[in-house]
Amino acid sequence: MKHAAEDVVESGSTQDEGLIRAIGTGALSLNVVNMVVGAGIFVLPGLVAAELGPAAIIAYLLCTVTVALVFLCFAEVGSRVTRSGGSYAYIEEAFGPLAGFVASFLYWFGYATMADAAITVVMVDAMTVAFPILGDTVTRAIFIIIMFAFLAAMNVIGVKSGIRVFIFNTIAKLVPLLALLGAGILVINFEYLKITEWPSLSSLGAGTLVLFYAFTGAEAALSASGEIKNPSKTVPRGLFLGLGGLLLLYLGLQTVAQGVLGPELANNTDAPLMAVAVEVFGAWGATLLLAGIVISIFGAVSGDMLGAPRVIFASSLDDNLPEVFSRVHPKYKTPYVAIIFFATLVCALALSGTFKYLAVIATGSLLLVYLGVSIAVIRLRQRDGLPKAGEFRLPFGPLIPLSSCTVVIWLLLQMPADEAISIAVAIIVGVAVYAIRALIRKT
Repeated sequence: MKHAAEDVVESGSTQDEGLIRAIGTGALSLNVVNMVVGAGIFVLPGLVAAELGPAAIIAYLLCTVTVALVFLCFAEVGSRVTRSGGSYAYIEEAFGPLAGFVASFLYWFGYATMADAAITVVMVDAMTVAFPILGDTVTRAIFIIIMFAFLAAMNVIGVKSGIRVFIFNTIAKLVPLLALLGAGILVINFEYLKITEWPSLSSLGAGTLVLFYAFTGAEAALSASGEIKNPSKTVPRGLFLGLGGLLLLYLGLQTVAQGVLGPELANNTDAPLMAVAVEVFGAWGATLLLAGIVISIFGAVSGDMLGAPRVIFASSLDDNLPEVFSRVHPKYKTPYVAIIFFATLVCALALSGTFKYLAVIATGSLLLVYLGVSIAVIRLRQRDGLPKAGEFRLPFGPLIPLSSCTVVIWLLLQMPADEAISIAVAIIVGVAVYAIRALIRKT
């Protein structure tokens, strides 16, 4: 197998890919926060309150258990498979190239590309409130192109530059949210937090599904596994630190929103945190949260610019995508072709503005990837034995990965038939692309 990165050497689950390992525990945990805290957090409290009212806290706890089970599986597999690609690499290592390619396609195209393009449109729409000139079609297009050219350039120059971008964005997006959390706690009406009626199982399932979507994205931080320092320790530590911080932030914001707005929270599903900010800070609070929305979305997109191209790069290394995507920049040691391709694709979709309906595929696609990673834990243990010394090992035998599979399947069963059909079509497309690629290689 010939690749543009001539110095690639495979050894089991580890590769010398020609990339620089520069991502430590702090950077990884910050990227987990950055990738998860996107546009959803600004509408999440109202949506969950509409389903469950003050009992929303139960769904948060249930969702936290679900996410914890899934990412415990990520932690073990991520400490064993240290090459680039994240969840794609884990599934490919356990089940072979076809399963890995489908997982890769579902992730980088069905989830990351469509979701990034969609939230870019949301971000520019929000900015139009403050800068009406962005309502002009030409100006809007120029702004989007410049933004993705900047992000691509920063990530091509080097992974450290990409890390600086998402660290800055993560800190900047958290400032208004933490300010709202700190000030909001002081004006909570605790009467609004009393649970007067326990939700039904179906309502709890619906609320948990919404919350699960809000927690998605942490796996993107592992796509740059080939550039993580000491991954056997950094991966589990970074994941748990990031997810722990997210739990505290989400619970705090939901409590503040419920405690400040009370029953009105359930009627405010478009911009509940903006309404809370107006109550807490006054009229300028809406401006503060508007800035938070823009920074939050830009941070999520910049984080994906670091992670998603590594999935394309890793798939090319495995000869599942054209060889050109595995090229490493001779000076900056980054997968520059994959970065430019991903940025161009997302930019094109964001310019079209016609893809929002595909967002429904993103959740199901990601859940299937989560299911594959959970099963991969069992498969790798069966084939290669328990994790070696220095690698993260889950306790209680197969209990945690089996529990993870159970809750993910339960969440998949909450989805309507139309979405399930859309996901099936995405899988069929992935298999077809893989078959065509295999045929081209033979001929």
